[in-house]
Amino acid sequence: MSTEDKMTISEERKYLYKMKERYVKANRKERSRLLDEMEAVTGKHRKSLTRLMNSSLERKARCRERGRRYGREVDEALGVIAESLDYICAQRLTPNLVWMARHLAAQGEMEAPPTLLEQLGRISESTVERRLARMRRTQWRLPRRAGRRRANPLTRDIPMVRIRWDEQEAGHFEVDLVHHTGPTAGGQYVCSLQMIDVATGWSERAAVLGRSYRVMEDAFRCLLARLPFPVLEIHPDNGSEFFNHHMLRFWGQCVTGVHLSRSRPYHKNDNRFVEQKNFTLIRSYLGYERLDTVAHTLAVNHLYDRMWLYYNLFQPVMRLAEKTVIPGRDGQPARVKYRYDLARTPFDRLCDTPAITQVHRQQLQKLRDQTNPRQLRQEIYDWIDYIFSLPGAVPGVIEDVHLTLRAPYRLPIGDDSLCLHPFDRTPILK
Repeated sequence: MSTEDKMTISEERKYLYKMKERYVKANRKERSRLLDEMEAVTGKHRKSLTRLMNSSLERKARCRERGRRYGREVDEALGVIAESLDYICAQRLTPNLVWMARHLAAQGEMEAPPTLLEQLGRISESTVERRLARMRRTQWRLPRRAGRRRANPLTRDIPMVRIRWDEQEAGHFEVDLVHHTGPTAGGQYVCSLQMIDVATGWSERAAVLGRSYRVMEDAFRCLLARLPFPVLEIHPDNGSEFFNHHMLRFWGQCVTGVHLSRSRPYHKNDNRFVEQKNFTLIRSYLGYERLDTVAHTLAVNHLYDRMWLYYNLFQPVMRLAEKTVIPGRDGQPARVKYRYDLARTPFDRLCDTPAITQVHRQQLQKLRDQTNPRQLRQEIYDWIDYIFSLPGAVPGVIEDVHLTLRAPYRLPIGDDSLCLHPFDRTPILK
């Protein structure tokens, strides 16, 4: 708690109750001194304090409601910004209202006069939450909601660790694979490979058809080539798609300088960051339907390309800043109190670290300035509709996974002179 924080009304009344006991018993000179003290502590006018000391100090119901501080233009701006960011919570939305209003104004989506920017800069989270709850959302939005196996002998030399929740160095990635099997896990189906940077929240995704070494290597090559900062650690679970002879040779020969670690078996919380994003960034979009064709894989990768821009450059995220253990009372168990920092985009968090070069930072900033987040969000939803309109695999027909590979169009790992955007091969980073 800061010493500059003002007293709440409840705290102020508790203080005045204590002071009234002394005020009633004091003489004229002592009362004057007590009023000086109360005036310095509460910041209230002397006459107001005199009236309170001569009253019962009981809080009375307000005789009339306060007028609206923010007009219709603020509601309209909140509606446009909230829609552009897919109706995120007020805690994530409020700290990013001003810069997003300027950005959308530059894209021609709204007007942002100085008076509106000033109001968006001082509006509180609770006010934003109330305004958003009253808004009528005209567009559909996403809902925000095995037997024991033998140990893999190849993982014997891979350390079992858990990346610290307060890791400050960018480049430590939790990795996981999400299966799009539908009601049955038989045959070949699409999987989503996801990488989450613990320090910045930067996310990377790629769709693969099956779990063979060829498609897994192709996906890792594409993601590593697109990353604007170096990878220091790869931390998956104990799946055989990550730890086999081919992948260990890939990490040892093709990609150097990367530390491999793994989570403990049957401890999903060791990969808590990527497990959370598996639902919010994959399941919430693609659900639990079965995807099992080359067309599905290509379409999902097109979707993930747009999500790469949307979530890394525009979607603010909150990061855990402090954990406090509060002991229980009367035999009750202790609980943990969590405090989060100010919501910021993964790109802004990355810019505060030395991991990104000035050239990459300028190019990503230029890419964000040229991108309309509202249109980008609509493209994401259009791709979701297109994916679910595609037919499933024909029984007895084998899909050719080589048609889904993208790495042959990229430069070798380690050469960061040019990184290409998937499929359309548009240069992003030089």
